[in-house]
Amino acid sequence: MDLRSVTVGMPVSDLRRAVEWYQRVFDLAEPDLEPADGVVEFRLGSIWLQLGEEPTARSGAEVVTRFDVADVAAERERLAGLGVEVGALEHVPGAVDYFDFADPDGNRLSFYTELPQG
Repeated sequence: MDLRSVTVGMPVSDLRRAVEWYQRVFDLAEPDLEPADGVVEFRLGSIWLQLGEEPTARSGAEVVTRFDVADVAAERERLAGLGVEVGALEHVPGAVDYFDFADPDGNRLSFYTELPQG
């Protein structure tokens, strides 16, 4: 297999509101693509974040989409300053520091920073 990219799709109830929220939280400009009505995509590093206006009701297991950032503590402080409800900064010795949060539609997200091994 020659896997070359990944697209993560997030269902949102109000596309305009979701675009504004993701632009603020991820410090993004305008969407990179609008491949269809009710769908926009942002390029985030090596992945595509796709927001699609569709029902947001949950059934079954919930997925958490996690993003590696350079300084998770600073990002947590920045998001809290934007009024985003953020979880506690968790520390997993020898592995990662992370925190969880959600978008306005309840899509679960997380930022983490890998810790040096050794």
